[in-house]
Amino acid sequence: MPLNRRRFLALALGWPAVASAAASNVSLNTEPADLVETLLSRAHIPRYSSELWLMIDDSQSTLSIYRGDTLIEHYGPISLGRSGAKTQRVRGDNVTPLGEFRINRFNYESRWHIFLGIDYPTPIHARMALARGIYSQDDYEAYFDYYRRYGHPPQDTALGGAIGIHGIGSADPDIHGRYHWTQGCVAVTNEQIERVAELVDVGTRVVIR
Repeated sequence: MPLNRRRFLALALGWPAVASAAASNVSLNTEPADLVETLLSRAHIPRYSSELWLMIDDSQSTLSIYRGDTLIEHYGPISLGRSGAKTQRVRGDNVTPLGEFRINRFNYESRWHIFLGIDYPTPIHARMALARGIYSQDDYEAYFDYYRRYGHPPQDTALGGAIGIHGIGSADPDIHGRYHWTQGCVAVTNEQIERVAELVDVGTRVVIR
């Protein structure tokens, strides 16, 4: 991988150990390391004592908001992708991507009441896609070219996009309480997304595990 890609990956991750692993050459003849799983092993540790951050737990169907190590809000059950949550997502598979993200946009006119977008696919997801043959080398280069130019990841590649946290809008709350029903996003009630939107900001860290 060209040095500039390695440097960009390291800066985007902000975690030297994972950045080093992601930057190394991965043989396509063997199963590549799951870089997201490696990242998630430390993602639950606050970056600093007063950090406000979100933890979304697939196994518990919950969303928790922390200030450092202190829990300040906890919601459940929440809804995730109807096909589950995985470290590697592709466009149209209705999977919620696991990983560490940042909120990068707010939409208060969403059909889902309020939509908080996250920066999926991250450089780690792009690197895994290359190693697993989902991205070609040209796709991979185009991903980073777009990211450098616009400051956020492209949303129309094989990995899909438009992932975020949102309310249920006018959807049936009973279905929301019983099933995972989204196309890959994280859904909470309209009242809960209003509270989340009050607390978070662009740049807030979101861990989905």
